[in-house]
Amino acid sequence: MAPHRVLHVRITAGTGGGPEKTIVNSPRFLAGTGYEAEAAVLHPPGDPGFGVLAERAREAGCPLTGIGERGPISPRALGRLASLCRERGITIWHGHDYKSNLYGVLLRRRLGLHLVTTVHGWVRHTWKTPLYHAVDRWCLRRHGQVVCVSRDLFESCTELGVAPERLHLIENAIDTERFTRRASARASGRLRIGAVGRLSEEKGFALLIEAVERLVAEGLDLELTIAGEGHLRDELTRRIAATAEPERFRMAGFCEDTRALFEGFDLFCLSSLREGLPNVVLEAMAMEVCVLATRSGGMEAFARDGVDALLVDPGSADELAEGIARLAGDPALRAALARAARERVCREVDFGGRMERMVEVYERLD
Repeated sequence: MAPHRVLHVRITAGTGGGPEKTIVNSPRFLAGTGYEAEAAVLHPPGDPGFGVLAERAREAGCPLTGIGERGPISPRALGRLASLCRERGITIWHGHDYKSNLYGVLLRRRLGLHLVTTVHGWVRHTWKTPLYHAVDRWCLRRHGQVVCVSRDLFESCTELGVAPERLHLIENAIDTERFTRRASARASGRLRIGAVGRLSEEKGFALLIEAVERLVAEGLDLELTIAGEGHLRDELTRRIAATAEPERFRMAGFCEDTRALFEGFDLFCLSSLREGLPNVVLEAMAMEVCVLATRSGGMEAFARDGVDALLVDPGSADELAEGIARLAGDPALRAALARAARERVCREVDFGGRMERMVEVYERLD
């Protein structure tokens, strides 16, 4: 019997983030399950970030098709996707955002597709966001199975009326064999704080800079590295230049080797105002880096405060500063949180286990 073929579809600008990591890692974990997967990415024409994502997909063994697209709805892109489905014998359309969900609904009857969507959450809010929400709500009712990556998103979809038999909570996961610390963590010296993510308002990086600036002025020996790209890069760079000791801050840009990046951190800070359950936090936990995170959506439901992470309220430089100061002054607590986090990630959110649950979702399709 021929395997069922799955097409993951998502809008992506730049090099992508956590959802793209999940997509490109999925095909190799489906070997022997009766399912095969590949991906298609809708991206701005000429976007240089797509080349980085394509190389990442190649290394992961994920066939990837890039489709340049302008505008909210593109008949040309829809036609390319339809042709791809026919050529590759796609039977399951797996959308990952409002537009890929809409395109799946539009193509379903013509191509005889089964529809699955993963809800990753809305983090960047603009004036268009209510429209995107409305489109997504309309689409969710027309998908055979709906997967949520965090408890708060699961509850939101329940409130939207998604039937319980079609709704699943499958949290983000990582390849814990790949994300394993190779060098021992330091016990002393300047505390190296790290943050990774898209440089946009909802990530709260300006608050994190303010918190570190304040603690340095109070005499704590700290440095902060922020890795990622986004439209706030220039603004954050100017903010750092205005601090009393700008040499303690570094904007690292996009970093392909996040394992090496995490090994250089003593403390990972998630300063987000809104968030699901981000892959970068799971990666930091797997790499035995102590995590300080805001209670932003999925993190509040997932992390165990004082056991495998330290949680603070979002939207406050004071809260971040208090959390950093506490961990800076207690190396034993940092080490204990890091060990517990690694153990939990290996036990509960390994990528292989996640894909076993995803196969169960595919098998529920009519």
